Amino acid sequence: MVKLTPDRRLTAQPPSVAVRDLVRAPVSAAFPAAELTDGRPPNASVLAGRLSALIGGPSAKMNAVVIDVATRRSLFEWRADRPATPASTTKLVTSVAALASVGPAHRITTQVVRGAGGGIVLVGGGDPTLTALPARPDASHPPYASLADLARQTATALKTSGAERVRVDYDTSAYQGPRTAAGWKPNYVPDGEVAPVTALAVDEGRVAPSDPSKKTRVPDPAAAAAKQFARLLSKYGVSAKAGRSIVAQKGAQRLGAVQSPPMSALVEHLLTDSDNDVAEAVARQVAMKLGRPATFADAAQTVQQVLARLGVAQGVLVNDGSGLSTRNRISPIALAHLVSIAAGEKNPELRSVVTGLPIAGFSGTLSPPRYTVAASRAGAGMVRAKTGTLAGVSALAGLAYDVDGRLLAFAFMAGDGKGPVDPGKLDQLAAAIAACGCG
Repeated sequence: MVKLTPDRRLTAQPPSVAVRDLVRAPVSAAFPAAELTDGRPPNASVLAGRLSALIGGPSAKMNAVVIDVATRRSLFEWRADRPATPASTTKLVTSVAALASVGPAHRITTQVVRGAGGGIVLVGGGDPTLTALPARPDASHPPYASLADLARQTATALKTSGAERVRVDYDTSAYQGPRTAAGWKPNYVPDGEVAPVTALAVDEGRVAPSDPSKKTRVPDPAAAAAKQFARLLSKYGVSAKAGRSIVAQKGAQRLGAVQSPPMSALVEHLLTDSDNDVAEAVARQVAMKLGRPATFADAAQTVQQVLARLGVAQGVLVNDGSGLSTRNRISPIALAHLVSIAAGEKNPELRSVVTGLPIAGFSGTLSPPRYTVAASRAGAGMVRAKTGTLAGVSALAGLAYDVDGRLLAFAFMAGDGKGPVDPGKLDQLAAAIAACGCG
């Protein structure tokens, strides 16, 4: 029987050893029913006593819930049904909706087609992982769509037809509406937290994509992509210059195409690394699947529709896919229910939500120094959770095995946006669940 968190013995090993052993282990499509019911459910009164002591009383700015995944029974509630600012735990909503609608195998296509007057058109489909960087053989993800590969295909097709010089226009019509969301702070794009949202971008519009420490983005990712593509075409023997933004003709001859990794891999990445650009792209795929314009508003509405079909829409109000919007509101009980259905056996298409959750003390946004101090060390390796952080807000939602082997879902949301918040307190609460032998 395979668990999606490391054995407790691994948490005593150095992180490098534990992670190496974990990533080599196979992963089940969902938690088997027998695994969900391993161990006795914790005594709710005992668990509540431990968590309440950490929360610190009625004046604490905290909303929280713990539920038993197998039975969906609530074991602890602290303003559990009150919506709060979710920050990046919004990505759980986005991920569940995408996997439930477009499916885990869905890929996003970027293509080049013939244009008018001997030109060609680079057509964006909304793939946020399209890259001009060389492939890395040690990468932990499936190969990203390569702009160089697309240029090579296109150059071959053009030379076959006798074309030696072209203009590269570009089409971003797959997305409509504003390029920033309601509730985004003005500094998000300049600071590089996210690029202007467009259907065509290379390396998420980063000015220096090979240097992870540099977050700055280009002001117009689509125009920059066309310029990069023109340079690559020239490299492959077709003289090219960048053109303008147009809409490609329907049925135009395709000269080349590349595809993103499957949606399952995109979801794992956006959850593990909390990638805002990928989250916004994934949300728009939901709108496109449901036949709606790919705008912030339509993406939010269609995400809500998909959640309603799953029976988990109550307590969810979003304005974007990433959680950067300060207008988003989600209740802890809604987040815990989302995680629970992803962990269950009835919705195996949601598997990547669970496998994408960072592992406490080991991966993604829960990497050390989190879960390395005495107060939270019990959660290392036993907690998988999505983090969320905005000014004055911190959230943590995910899964934990308690000492008796029972799988529990939780959501902790702290702060009101007006003062400092310590994410370490949320780690302590999650660790208290993992340390509970309260059966």
